Amino acid sequence: MKSYFTPLGSKADKDTVRRHNLSLVLRAVRDEGEAGEATRAGVSARVGLTRAAVSSLVEQLLETGFVTESGKTFSGQAGRPGTALKVARTGAAGLGVEVNIDYVSVCVVDLAGTGRVRQTEHLDNRGAPPEEVLARAAGIAARTLDSAREQDLYPVGTALALPGLVSGGSVRQAPNLGWNQVAAEDLFADALAGLAPGTAALPVRSENEANLAALAELWFGGLGTIRSFLYLTGEIGVGGALVLDGELLRGAHGFAGEIGHVVVDPAGPECRCGSRGCLEQYAGQSALLRAAGIDTEGAAGVMELERRAGAGDPDSLAAVAGAGRMLGQVLSGAVNLFDPDAVVLGGIYRGLMPWLSPPADSELTDRVVSGLWSRGGGRLRASSVAGDAARGAAALVVQDVLADPVAYAGPAAPDA
Repeated sequence: MKSYFTPLGSKADKDTVRRHNLSLVLRAVRDEGEAGEATRAGVSARVGLTRAAVSSLVEQLLETGFVTESGKTFSGQAGRPGTALKVARTGAAGLGVEVNIDYVSVCVVDLAGTGRVRQTEHLDNRGAPPEEVLARAAGIAARTLDSAREQDLYPVGTALALPGLVSGGSVRQAPNLGWNQVAAEDLFADALAGLAPGTAALPVRSENEANLAALAELWFGGLGTIRSFLYLTGEIGVGGALVLDGELLRGAHGFAGEIGHVVVDPAGPECRCGSRGCLEQYAGQSALLRAAGIDTEGAAGVMELERRAGAGDPDSLAAVAGAGRMLGQVLSGAVNLFDPDAVVLGGIYRGLMPWLSPPADSELTDRVVSGLWSRGGGRLRASSVAGDAARGAAALVVQDVLADPVAYAGPAAPDA
């Protein structure tokens, strides 16, 4: 296997290679630790670097606090036992903030991707000024940071998970929030800096919430070897994301996945996006509750829908079955177009799967032209509890740390 320590001509080149190798080793420690115990020898075999090179890199990661070591591990083979290595459970972490139509959820994850702190508040954000909504989110984030510090966790960045079209730090359009051209990153950063001194320099990035939920499902869910899947999240709106070969398909402008605004009936009800007959008008939260005759909105309304469906209420069963058929029809077109291995349903759909899945699966079986989709074949599945946008957002920050630990090591990083 190729060694990355080929002699290079300039110090800049050598620094670049060392930074790359630090990332390789840190990722290997994390991955080996997930499977059991990581050692210098095991990391060396995994990344293809010499033991001496790995030892030097591990020492730097230990010194900068990204890795810890403890005890001895015995492999059963001849030779000295290795020291067990793990990514640090304290120190650098990621902060994820999901702003949705009727709730805000904030999550802190450590370098292993473990969710360590979570705060969620149910709020009606429809029609509220963006500045007010993002200030509320910043307040929840500030309290979450206080809880994180109690566990010696210090987020090095924030990622916002936002509904609608998100690009360049702004929400270009979020119909269900009524947002257009909102500089969400700047508004949130300013609000957080005013509430939590010391966070003014904390970098903030943003991404569509369905994209981040799909990444959380990829990184933490129960997909096994599946690396290509279509992810749908049902809330008040319907969001979508497509992962192909482990990579998020963003599209030319970052707006891929807006499946909730695929038109299923041009003469259908008017949608907040300005079109008519969009999928979310038939399978979104409000449409489902309305069809079931449930007046309560939000999480309480969804729980009531689940309760009534479980009790065999005809109106509730008909509402969920109708939404399932519409989902199956639209999803079949996406499956024909992109050929994913699975379709994963998250958000409110996860709890409705016992009644939603059969009609959706039937439509997919009848309409997917390859014939590879079969009723009950397990290709239509509910998301895991780990596949949520706030955790995906926080993990996105952690991915940045893993990709370039030197950039987040601060002044303690030794000169490479």
